Amino acid sequence: MQIIKSDINIDFIGKHNIGFILSAILILISAGSLLINNGPNYGIDFVGGTLIQVKFSQDVPVGKIRTGLATIGFNDASVQHFGHKEDYEFLIRTSKSQMSSSGLSQSISDAVKTSTGITPEIRRVEMVGPQVGKDLRGKALLAIFYSLLFITIYISGRFELKWMLSGVTAGSLMTAVYFLSVFNVSMAILIAAALVITLGLFWFLRLKYAMGAIVALLHDILITVGIFSILDLDFSLPIIAALLTIIGYSLNDTIIVFDRIRENIKGSKTKDSLPSLFNKSINETLSRTILTSVTTLVVLFSLFFLGGEIIHNFAFAMIIGVLVGTYSSIFVATPIVLAANKR
Repeated sequence: MQIIKSDINIDFIGKHNIGFILSAILILISAGSLLINNGPNYGIDFVGGTLIQVKFSQDVPVGKIRTGLATIGFNDASVQHFGHKEDYEFLIRTSKSQMSSSGLSQSISDAVKTSTGITPEIRRVEMVGPQVGKDLRGKALLAIFYSLLFITIYISGRFELKWMLSGVTAGSLMTAVYFLSVFNVSMAILIAAALVITLGLFWFLRLKYAMGAIVALLHDILITVGIFSILDLDFSLPIIAALLTIIGYSLNDTIIVFDRIRENIKGSKTKDSLPSLFNKSINETLSRTILTSVTTLVVLFSLFFLGGEIIHNFAFAMIIGVLVGTYSSIFVATPIVLAANKR
């Protein structure tokens, strides 16, 4: 199925500076929000604590719920509406996680009934210890980091036949990160430094396709996480799953463009300039890119609007990731490979 004519010739490469400026603005806004807020709004998966979902038969003031929770020692509890307001459901979050789930449910039910006069229905109780939350946060960062490095091995091997060089580079970085993590070095700082070193090595070793792909993937992840920080949405384990899925989707889109670039460069019988060959490749894959993105977004919007509150943030992260990933394949990854080829 072709929704765009094969002879279309949009000058994407000629507008790459506009793309870089837009990306820089989005990245600065995202990074600024993360710095101001000391990272995303971590859910209990990463910071530990207890989450309780309660439902009432009629509307209840949030203040009365907090008053009831204070009587059982939950002075730090936050209470917010969950789902549609007419459902009368609330999410209660607290940093405490010492009680058993059954004892906690009964205590909250009794305390809230006393303060509101209505017996709540306890629909969900989740508990995570603080140490478990810290470990999960570190493992989530490592999962993203390792996935990016394995991707570089694949990209370098497939497009530049540098399996050994990229493998040794990635293996050395993974080993260094593992041993330094043993000495309680901050995982976020450690992985950020490792990624900067990785990009420097790729530029020095002329692994141009791998560098273009990694920069585009980092671009997608940072903007998605930044939007979650700006909107103060919960950042939990399902969002990590969404980020890893975004990495796979964006990479697939990028590889399609890269593959056509390689074919056009090898098959060129004229003295076409590199920019024109790169631009031709983007235009030839544009129909497939748009069709894939649109069909994926149809499913994601269905999940977002019809899937319920539990899957709401996951679907939202995927929507942002697909939009940004499609954009980055054209305006970030490809121009970076072109710049590296010129070098």
